[in-house]
Parts: sequence; C-alpha cells; structure tokens
Amino acid sequence: MGYVMAMGHCILCHQVFSFNPLRVPSLRVNGTRYPVCEGCVAARINPARRKQGLEDLVVADDAYEAIPEEELPND
Repeated sequence: MGYVMAMGHCILCHQVFSFNPLRVPSLRVNGTRYPVCEGCVAARINPARRKQGLEDLVVADDAYEAIPEEELPND
C-alpha cells in the first residue's frame, strides 16, 4: 500500500504546493480545473466570497494531505 500526493502551482499565487488530487479546492479556467493553495483560500477566495454575500468555501480536512493510493480512480 502506498500514498499519493499531487504537486502543482496555485492558480492564484503561483506557489508550488502539495495536495490531495481528489479533494483540493480548484478554480476552472476555460474548462480546466486548477488547484488553489490553502493560503489563497483563506486570504483571497473567502474574503471575496464574503464581500459578495456568499458563504466561505469549505475545504475538506484532507485537501492538503496524502491519500491512500487505493482511493484513486482506475481510469
């Protein structure tokens, strides 16, 4: 049994970070999902949502942690 973490650049701040590929928050740009780091959710996305009268984006507890490889889809 192994574990999986993805690494990528945050679409907002461009910092490299690791994340759970199935549960990380993301933004769609031209139909493609791009990951968003924890800092940008807290400092940029949620404040912008509050200004628009929306509720905070809820981030899964394991969004930035490794997951068992068995959880990945087989396709």
